[in-house]
Amino acid sequence: MAYSLISKGICWVTFIYMVLVSHSCNGFYLPGSYMHTYSPGEEIYAKVNSLTSIETELPFSYYSLPYCKPHGGIKKSAENLGELLMGDQIDNSPYRFRMNINESVFLCTTSPLSEHEVKLLKQRTRDMYQVNMILDNLPAMRYAQQNGVKIQWTGFPVGYTPPNSNDDYIINHLKFRVLVHEYEGTRVEIIGTGEEGMGVISEADKEKASGPGYEIVGFEVIPCSVKYDPEVTAKLHNYDNVTSSNCRELDKSQIIREQERVSFTYEVEFVKSDIKWPSRWDAYLKMEGARVHWFSILNSLMVIFFLAGIVFVIFLRTVRRDLTRYEELDKEAQAQMNEELSGWKLVVGDVFREPNHSKLLCVMIGDGVRITGMAIVTIVFAALGFMSPASRGMLLTGMIILYLFLGTIAGYVAVRLWRTIKGTSDGWKSVCWSVSCFFPGIIFVILTALNFILWGSKSTGAIPISLYFILLLLWFCVSVPLTLLGGLLGTRAEPIQYPVRTNQIPREIPDRKYPSWLLVLGAGTLPFGTLFIELYFILSSIWLGRFYYVFGFLLVVLLLLVIVCAEVSVVLTYMHLCVEDWRWWWKAFYASGSVALYVFLYSINYLVFDLQSLSGPVSAVLYLGYSLIMAIAIMLSTGTIGFLMSFYFVHYLFSSVKID
Repeated sequence: MAYSLISKGICWVTFIYMVLVSHSCNGFYLPGSYMHTYSPGEEIYAKVNSLTSIETELPFSYYSLPYCKPHGGIKKSAENLGELLMGDQIDNSPYRFRMNINESVFLCTTSPLSEHEVKLLKQRTRDMYQVNMILDNLPAMRYAQQNGVKIQWTGFPVGYTPPNSNDDYIINHLKFRVLVHEYEGTRVEIIGTGEEGMGVISEADKEKASGPGYEIVGFEVIPCSVKYDPEVTAKLHNYDNVTSSNCRELDKSQIIREQERVSFTYEVEFVKSDIKWPSRWDAYLKMEGARVHWFSILNSLMVIFFLAGIVFVIFLRTVRRDLTRYEELDKEAQAQMNEELSGWKLVVGDVFREPNHSKLLCVMIGDGVRITGMAIVTIVFAALGFMSPASRGMLLTGMIILYLFLGTIAGYVAVRLWRTIKGTSDGWKSVCWSVSCFFPGIIFVILTALNFILWGSKSTGAIPISLYFILLLLWFCVSVPLTLLGGLLGTRAEPIQYPVRTNQIPREIPDRKYPSWLLVLGAGTLPFGTLFIELYFILSSIWLGRFYYVFGFLLVVLLLLVIVCAEVSVVLTYMHLCVEDWRWWWKAFYASGSVALYVFLYSINYLVFDLQSLSGPVSAVLYLGYSLIMAIAIMLSTGTIGFLMSFYFVHYLFSSVKID
């Protein structure tokens, strides 16, 4: 909460400063990108992102295929940390648009296709690779009818293969439909927060604002394949006008084969629209399956009320009754009763005994607090609209920055728990270093293994060596010092005092009819029940290229998940104490943390049944590697929530017992 308030304060200070600088600001959009108003005839160039496919999940550079290149050479757009990690590679392109001028334009003709280029084009076509084009920060959108339902995609295919045919055809003619909204304001200065960076409209833009202007509010494309006469196109130059093409005749499509010269053309049609600039992303973010989201929340609420009922019974009927009866007895009666005690009261001398691998437990709790804080703050900011989809990679970048700076809290919690368990601060630096290296180290090892696979495939998804050094620099120059600072604060904080003394000789734990780990694993099904429906939408957004922007629902589900994890862990801890099992520390952690196992199994289920098109072992290994990272993060987060709640419960329970 403190970090959220600080972040909001910084945002407001920045905003007020920009208003004072700009003198007369009439509009501020959050979320959004830098709004650009174009005058009639003004040139706008589209950009191209990496080629992507839901079949391989291996992104490749747009210019890895024989496409037309811009005159001034290929120039990469500035990319943030999130974009680089996601495999985005945004380059300039030769596709030129002139505001409010409808035209049909010739772009270029390639040299005769070589054997390697033909093989690459055919492979990308059959792997269903999509070209992702961007105009004024809007992705190109394609509509199609399927079983009478209008379906939308972002991007267009590299090529297509007709049914019952061995021939492949390249998409070489694009029909663009650009939706524009006539600019209604005059001399308005606008603050931008998107990919163009924070800024105020320039003096040149101020002059344009006083005249007629247009905002781009939609970008649609219809892909076609057209066979052109090489003798005719040989006489054409870049941006020469050509006649409009009909792309419905298969015999006039451009086949992919050796020595073919492919000509690229495009048409542009500008259409006036009533859509206003702040609403232009609505078409991309249409929330599908709202009823399913509500069902997910209602399902979670039922689980919560069920568990809350159990906790209520435990506290009011069992614990309170026992404690009240115990406190009403005089000392002689208590001494006699101690000999006849059963259940959780018998383990009073062992319940706070140091657990096995206590250092590892402190490290995992510290990392779990950090991941939980990162998730909550990120989702709150996203739900409030601070992380717009127009700002590509900002969600991942924000998560990384939050993770780094929450190292202070992670170090503090881990070291304070270490002092509570050990009764001394000795070894706190080792605990802090372990917290700094445990989860990041696991991610580093997995990502490095996956990166070798991506490097071997020459994919843009591979992390560049330079980015590796940046991440290592952030790790050891930001995360580690902040974690050590948190640990230092933890050594100065008062350790949590146990309410009862621990016996020197451990109490023997009675034999049980069934192993306790079975109960721990079964407990994970309840938190998973609150999560699995939303998990489907998240996986679909990651692996099927869909936009996920229902962060309001996700925030509610996250809060419900926290409550369920806390309740499950408390109930399971109480059940173990009732059968005289005082080794509750790790069981409390894994009672709620075992949800990660079900998440990973569900990810495998999603791979088998929903990602059937995913081709090749490389894609499957990538998918499983990323799913494993997600499952480990969920285990640390949910396990920490369950453990901290159980610790508070046990501390409260035994602080009410008056035993010397």
